[in-house]
Amino acid sequence: MQVIDIQNTLAELALSIGEKPIEIKCIAASGSARKYYRIFTENSSLIGTYSNNIEENEAFIHFSRHFYAAGLNVPDVLAVNQARTCYLQSDFGDDSLFFHVQKYLASGSNDASLITLYQKALKHLVKFQYIGNQGLDYSKAYPSERFDRQAILADLYYFKYYFVKPHEEIDFNEMRLDKDFNRFADFVSQAPCDYFMYRDFQSRNIMVKDNDLYFIDFQGGRKGPLNYDVVSLLYQVKAQIPQKTRDQLVQYYKDELSQFLDPEQIGFDKFQPYFVYLRLMQVLGAYGFRGLIQKKSHFIESIPYALHEMATWNDSHPLNDYPELQNVISQLSSLNYPLQTPNSQLQTLNSKLIVTINSFSFRKGYPDDFSGNGGGFVFDCRALPNPGREPEFKTKTGRDWEVIDYLNARPAVHEFLENVKNIVNQSVTNYKERHFSHLMVSFGCTGGQHRSVFFAQNLYEWLKTTHPDIHLKLNHIEQRIKEEHNV
Repeated sequence: MQVIDIQNTLAELALSIGEKPIEIKCIAASGSARKYYRIFTENSSLIGTYSNNIEENEAFIHFSRHFYAAGLNVPDVLAVNQARTCYLQSDFGDDSLFFHVQKYLASGSNDASLITLYQKALKHLVKFQYIGNQGLDYSKAYPSERFDRQAILADLYYFKYYFVKPHEEIDFNEMRLDKDFNRFADFVSQAPCDYFMYRDFQSRNIMVKDNDLYFIDFQGGRKGPLNYDVVSLLYQVKAQIPQKTRDQLVQYYKDELSQFLDPEQIGFDKFQPYFVYLRLMQVLGAYGFRGLIQKKSHFIESIPYALHEMATWNDSHPLNDYPELQNVISQLSSLNYPLQTPNSQLQTLNSKLIVTINSFSFRKGYPDDFSGNGGGFVFDCRALPNPGREPEFKTKTGRDWEVIDYLNARPAVHEFLENVKNIVNQSVTNYKERHFSHLMVSFGCTGGQHRSVFFAQNLYEWLKTTHPDIHLKLNHIEQRIKEEHNV
């Protein structure tokens, strides 16, 4: 399904519930394959979602409708297309708990309001785990119905294969480590697991609106233990919550939970340290896969925070009963991933957005994105008048005045450029507000010599004027290659 088809489908869904779309904007992806859109209507705004993973869609739709009926703060699923690939849900805005964490880290001050938000999140979590669990059809869960021993082992091996093994400097006995993994899984799987487990209960998935919290992205939920989600929230590594504050928040959570069941009877405290280890190992596995394997810079930047949390936790809770696992964890602190200081974090938050603008030839393939973000906008200029077909322009480029005059005389060129400016401006504005670090915009034509160079140059000059607070990089790929080879 093409993007235009997705937007048309979402527009039709909006009309089916009596909402006339005025504008549909793509929302920046968070790392998943799902595509999100904000749909502005005459009366409100909605969130449109597209995914070709039908089972995952069905899990979210079922869970959301169940939780919504139970009075929990989740999106109302308003419409679903027949193919079950697109659906509409309530819009809670863009203000997340993670944004409040960022502001707290940037200021370096003790923010009592942030603690209040965490308390609210834990109060809601208890409702998800206990009330949301009642009558929930776990056969709809994706990819599995229960967080069991097999799922625990999957997280442990994720850590081994994607983080430990890529670091050849870590010395360990694999047979002994696997035995420790199995014994660790045997113990942790004894934790009572008859409650709803959100699986990704962290600040990016908690929205702040009208002095309350709302919750999204629970499609990976399943039946599971209580500890895991508490740890996911309080040990989110980049939030850097002080341990004393964590302990207070855990006690707050247990007080809320005691309205429904006794934390001591289910051994909450007994299992808690091991769930901290499990979550941190799972996170390091994810950072290894997304960062070390897929070369995504955001995940690489997060590694030192996770290592710091692991080392700090291990100092006070050593895994003496699992000697080979303890051996591996004790070596993690020697890896060369320096932790940012509060000043460097503030500098990161205040650093300029880098926008890389490329011109290229479609014959030679798409430009590489060295930021690790997977690429950005690619605009195809081949539908526009081609100066390369005119003999007098064969040796010229899109930077020569003769080619510039030729293209400027064509109305279609101006229409194309204005559309590009509007699209790119939306992302630049949004990325600056969210402290994103990189955006890539590429223009391709047949030879990478005339039209693509013209548009890349024009966008560069325009952004330099309209957004003087960003850092621009201009890269005419084909022209650079020719210059390097003296062609």
